Amino acid sequence: MADYGHELRFGIFVPPEAARGRALLRLVHHADEAGLEVLAVQDHPYQPAFLDTWTLLSYLAAVTRNLTLMPAVANLPLRPPAVLARAAASLDLLSGGRVELGLGAGAFWDAIEAMGGTRRDPGQALAALREAIAVIRALWGEGERSQLAGEFYPLRGAKPGPPPAHSIGIWLGVYGPRALRMTGELADGWLGGYSYAPPDRLPDLMATIDTGAREAGRVPALIRRAYVIDPTMTPTQLTEAALSHGISEFLLPVDPDGEEPVHHFATETVPAVRAAVAAARAGH
Repeated sequence: MADYGHELRFGIFVPPEAARGRALLRLVHHADEAGLEVLAVQDHPYQPAFLDTWTLLSYLAAVTRNLTLMPAVANLPLRPPAVLARAAASLDLLSGGRVELGLGAGAFWDAIEAMGGTRRDPGQALAALREAIAVIRALWGEGERSQLAGEFYPLRGAKPGPPPAHSIGIWLGVYGPRALRMTGELADGWLGGYSYAPPDRLPDLMATIDTGAREAGRVPALIRRAYVIDPTMTPTQLTEAALSHGISEFLLPVDPDGEEPVHHFATETVPAVRAAVAAARAGH
């Protein structure tokens, strides 16, 4: 593994807590004004204590200027990909090209079933994720009506459109070997986190993505890597993740009332990591 030379981006990863909605809006405004670049919002549609993620992202698109907005990650079993494709393209148009799309195969199956979703085993969930990517990309295209055979998400003549304002990246929030190889094969980025992938796991995970890319005839450096950090990680550790593991996007997990840690991250951590990575790259 190595540094793939991508521009670094920094942001926050937040839970859409309904009870603290106003605090969340203040936090996002602060992050936007502080120069952070990414807002990633958890998506758990079955969670009654949470605001709906797409509704929240749409509202935030209207009250921010700079932040890239993304669900991290959209719950496919409860968000049909054909509808999700049009929602993402619409928000991208309305926000001036500030949307990226995180996708997950699904988890918490009891809660998904309780909302009317279908329980899937790991193989089915991965196959459905593959089909979903094809559906979304087809409906973002500008060709004729789309016909896609599929066990989970067939298209039977759906017309593409509207096209998004920019080429929306699809980021997969996955950790298993088959899913990581699929990331290398099909996705624009990987979105992982410290809780499931502490730094000592990153070399193996990133190598598996690279293997999937090479097997598909792609260049591994094409796939960006985003990481929800542990708040205790130092600038030195983040710099190491960038230079040794190819991570180029770092997201601080923060509660809605976390303006102070966001301020510290934006004014202390981010400049230190940018400077260290720039110096290392210049030294090469």
